[in-house]
Parts: sequence; structure tokens; C-alpha cells
Amino acid sequence: MTAATVTGTSFGSLLRDWRQRRRLTQLDLGIQADVSARHLSFLETGRSRPSRDMVLLLAEELDVPLRGRNELMMAAGFAPAYSEHSLDDAEMNEVQRSLNRVLEGHLPYPAVLVDGSWNMIGANRAVALLTDLVDPALLAPPVNVLRVSLHPRGLAPHVLDLPEYAAHLVSRLRRQAERAATTGLRALLDELTGYCRDAGLDPNAHPRDRIVLPLRLRHPDQELTLFSTVAVLGAPLDVTLDEIAIESFFPADDATTAYLRERFG
Repeated sequence: MTAATVTGTSFGSLLRDWRQRRRLTQLDLGIQADVSARHLSFLETGRSRPSRDMVLLLAEELDVPLRGRNELMMAAGFAPAYSEHSLDDAEMNEVQRSLNRVLEGHLPYPAVLVDGSWNMIGANRAVALLTDLVDPALLAPPVNVLRVSLHPRGLAPHVLDLPEYAAHLVSRLRRQAERAATTGLRALLDELTGYCRDAGLDPNAHPRDRIVLPLRLRHPDQELTLFSTVAVLGAPLDVTLDEIAIESFFPADDATTAYLRERFG
């Protein structure tokens, strides 16, 4: 087990940060958690020390990710409430095998497994459809799929409707950085907005109101159109599993379906 990193930030400061991220007043949170706003004020200023149960209650009401819950616990002087294993640990072998089966079962369509920072930690062979278009220097581990998507030597030059697709990725990451406890997301967001500005795109643009935003690629063989879904594990009790997700790509037209079945089927 890897313990959560203690940054030296007080429990009260962390609690205030999560409350403000959720755009709640002390009164709002107090009503939700059945705790007086006065007691919450004392907790945030350090005048009162929370019990273990109080930390877990407030973290649940604030919908804090497991990594953030561990940080709250440790800042309050308690042991982490949730384990954090590497996918390579023996305890995770069956989970790893199951995730690999999901990736392989998605063939002939691309699918990637990513961690909480959007680093690729697994993929099926159909992902070559995308990585073949990317400068190999960007594919040195750890491969960050959002960086690869918007980097000028990545997928960006091959994406039709790049302004809209970039707006979608940046806005999604901005929402995630606001809600997640994963470190590094804000730096990644700054990096992606920099790529947008360098390309003459508005990093604060909002995607058009569509049911599904397709990824249209200018591929050497033919134009391809895909859409994707992102799936997470249900009710994870480990920090690593709480943060990983599978992004699965699907063909959005018959021509793309036929191409992927012929190449990866």
C-alpha cells in the first residue's frame, strides 16, 4: 500500500477548499451533513478537531474522490481510509486481467486504459490507428492521451473540426481538474490551453451543443469518424481503481466500421 502524500496543508484548509470547489456555503454543507455551520467554521479555522467519522461524513457529502479522502484523513491525524495499490501488485492481478479482457474484447475498435492524469496504462492493438499518426517522441512512457491529442506533433494536425474537438477536451479537463484530487491536472490544463493558443484557437471556447461530438480524422488511408465513451469502475475502494477509466472508441459511420474490421478484425 502506498500512503497518500501529506502536503502539510491543514485539515481546515483542505475542507474549505473542497467546500468551495463544490460551491457550497458552510450553511449549505451543514444542512447536507446535519452539522452546525458554527462547528464547520471551527473545523475550517482549526478551533475544533474532527473525529474520524466526521472526516468521512464530510468527505462523503462533498463527494471527495478517494485520494482526497485519504488526504483529509491524514491532515486530521488519522490513517488513510483507503488502500492505494499499483496495478502490478499481486492483489490487483485479477482486476488487471479483467481490464485487459475488456480492452481486447473491444477489438476491432480502439480502447485505452488511463489513470487519473490521463496517462495511458493499457491499450488494445487497434489504438495503433491513432498512435501511428503521432510523432514517436510523444509515445515515450508515460504517454498522456490528452497531450497526444492536442500536441502540434500529435493528433491535432489530423483532426478535422479541431477547434470544436479541442474545446471539448479542454472543457472536460477543466471540469475534472476542478473536481478531482489528482495532482498535475492543472499543469496539464495549462499545457493544453497553451497548445490551443499556439494554434490560434480559443482555449475558453465551449463545444457546440451536440448529442455526440465525433472525432473526425484525416487518416492516410481514408477519412475516419469515431466517437468515444469513458467508463469507470463501480464502487471502487482503492485509490488507483477510483481514478482509472477506459475510453472506448466506436465507428460513427459504415466506412469507418468496414475499415476497422478489415484492419484489426
